Amino acid sequence: MGISSLGVGSSILTQDVLDQLKSADESKFVTPVEKRLKTEDSKLQSFQIIEAHMEAVGQSLAPLTGYGIFESRVSSVSDEKVVDVFASKNSDVQDFTLDVTSLATKEISQSASFSEKISTIATADGSMDLVIGKNKYTLDYKSTTTLNDFKDMINKEAGDSVKASIVQIAKNDYRLFLIAEKTGTGQEMSITDNTVVKEATEADSKLDEEVKLDKDGNPIKDEKIIKAGNLNLSLTTGIQSVQNAADATFKFNGLAITRSSNMINDLASGLTITLKDLGTSSVSVKQDRENIETSITNFIDKYNSTLFQLNEDTRTSQDKSTRGVFSSNSTIRGMESGIINIFSTVGQGAGRIQEYGIEADKGGRLSLNMAKLNKMLDENPDNVKAFLAGGEFTKPDGSKVELKGAFSEVEAEINKYSKYNAILDQFKNSINTRIDSLDEQKEKAIQRLEDRYAIMGKRFSAYDTVISKFNSASNMFGQMINAEAASNK
Repeated sequence: MGISSLGVGSSILTQDVLDQLKSADESKFVTPVEKRLKTEDSKLQSFQIIEAHMEAVGQSLAPLTGYGIFESRVSSVSDEKVVDVFASKNSDVQDFTLDVTSLATKEISQSASFSEKISTIATADGSMDLVIGKNKYTLDYKSTTTLNDFKDMINKEAGDSVKASIVQIAKNDYRLFLIAEKTGTGQEMSITDNTVVKEATEADSKLDEEVKLDKDGNPIKDEKIIKAGNLNLSLTTGIQSVQNAADATFKFNGLAITRSSNMINDLASGLTITLKDLGTSSVSVKQDRENIETSITNFIDKYNSTLFQLNEDTRTSQDKSTRGVFSSNSTIRGMESGIINIFSTVGQGAGRIQEYGIEADKGGRLSLNMAKLNKMLDENPDNVKAFLAGGEFTKPDGSKVELKGAFSEVEAEINKYSKYNAILDQFKNSINTRIDSLDEQKEKAIQRLEDRYAIMGKRFSAYDTVISKFNSASNMFGQMINAEAASNK
């Protein structure tokens, strides 16, 4: 920090002189370090852009290697109102027809009428058996159990087989609806009051006079015994079917098929078929070429963008303003050459990637000829997958060879640079190390100058005082001489 009183005594050792000396030393010791820091910062910023590009290329390769886009399938149906078909990866490519003649339905039953939701369902405590298909649930009730309570009891105890709800049909007309969870036959429902069964069983052992005959002369249980028990008859004899459970029936390529559900996943491997309405629909399952094109194009876009950035950063020029920041760096230039040259060597001798529609210009920029790729896919999709993504490749002579896959080979080249702690990580660490070292050099140089000029300021101040005293003495002697000369005259 400058001493503002410098030069007061001498007008020679001023603060301006000190600042000029300090500025000269800063230009000599600090400015060169700052220039080197600016260069390294510029390199780091450019490197981070390259690193981001390389990471994007690596991510775009993920769906192109191994089990991926070449196994993806897409399905189409001629009448979407009739059927929906989902094709999972690696399902068979095929065409077929579906003729839906009936849909699978759920068993739906309703009780007879109750005047209110809070109407009680029984006159005393007891139990009942609720049967849905092969599942039996025993439900205990009390004389205070309401219709609403009973609905909640069913949903809690038998909710995996049936859903219960209460519907108001009209004023003072509430019905309990039971809807089976599953479609298909075998989901019939019944409610039996165990008190009635017990009394009826006991009645069978009584005298013959308690047995009545129907109009055809067949014995029937006494009417009083049938209606005995605690449970409201609206839940037993009053229960009736609204919709019967039924299986779905359809024809697959003319072959009659029956299933208990409208969603069918056991008919053809990898296909989930959903029947929606009666009618006929044609179905086509094909390789998802659009997904293949999108994925390869995405990789090519990321690759070309990376190559452009590398070209910019490694450009050589006599003009410093247009010269790339890594124009003389062997690591970045070597990476650029490596990812360009890899496309001339992939394929392990089984062919050239250009044969599959992935073409490069003189500068290394890639493009996709989808017509050429489609032609190869039509002729031999398994070989295309093997060559590009890896697998068993069949040569023209019939022999087979296991290939890594062209995209996997490209991925390996990219990983050689961008994988954790690989070449790019080490390169970035070296830049950061140089920046840290230069920062330290700069701080030390600045501190040395601050200390030096703090001392010089104190010395200048002391010198200025001495000079000031000399000036005062000189003035005094001058005055004395002048006075003596005047007296002599």
